[in-house]
Amino acid sequence: MTPPPYYGQQPPAAAGNDKTTLWGVLGIVFAFCCAPLGIVFAVLSLLEAKKVNKQPILAYIAFGIAALGIIGNIVYAASGGYSNLGN
Repeated sequence: MTPPPYYGQQPPAAAGNDKTTLWGVLGIVFAFCCAPLGIVFAVLSLLEAKKVNKQPILAYIAFGIAALGIIGNIVYAASGGYSNLGN
């Protein structure tokens, strides 16, 4: 028999109901192809992780990949990489 949880402590989420991992994986996947959508899913993962007291590692990874993608697109556009698309 397990002891009762301490006052103020939340029970762990059920294995089939782990939205932190779901949002984190979606954030990573979409960070590669659509960085703003990856950031949205990373924020959802971060909020869910804070709610259930889990580590938001996947959210941080999604934020990092999305940031690198956005910075890469800015550098590519500033160097004239998109100038030949209309020709």
